[in-house]
Amino acid sequence: MKSLGVHPYLFPMPCYMIGTYNEDGSVDEMMMAWGGICDNNMVALNLAANHKTVANIRRRKAFTLAIPSIDVLKEADYLGIVSANKVPDKFSRCGLHAVKSELVDAPVVTEFPVTLECRLAEEHQMSYGLLILGEIVDVKAAEGVLDERGKIDAAKLNTFLFDQMRNGYYAVGEKVGDAWKSGREFMKD
Repeated sequence: MKSLGVHPYLFPMPCYMIGTYNEDGSVDEMMMAWGGICDNNMVALNLAANHKTVANIRRRKAFTLAIPSIDVLKEADYLGIVSANKVPDKFSRCGLHAVKSELVDAPVVTEFPVTLECRLAEEHQMSYGLLILGEIVDVKAAEGVLDERGKIDAAKLNTFLFDQMRNGYYAVGEKVGDAWKSGREFMKD
């Protein structure tokens, strides 16, 4: 194998949208990839402390974390490219729509098929950046991404992943195995 040096080269990397409210009540959305689930009811976000989104989370003590679909890939990418510190109305410029969460002081973007509503639980300034932990208060899902049992069907999400190695987005959807089942043939009695 060839050595490539030190890089954050893991694949897949998720594409998440963090939703907050600005001081004036306008919506701020930011795409991020360095985060995920850290417990059954907790998410962890690794962010730079200078993001407008971080100031909003600190002020409101809440945020939403959503999974965007390919249908809004361009809008999601734009919301990751542009800083709300420089373009305060970036959300309104991309044409998406939001409603206020009934449970936390943060927006739910109606075009994103799944949204986790979160309360700020903890934040820790680490040597590598700011770690924000959020308590999941509820999960909202569009009817169109649910299966017949009312569970989220990953194939219906029509979502995408980030490839940090080549700066690309890749579609997700085809089921290729069953968790906790596909590898059972290697288990010994």
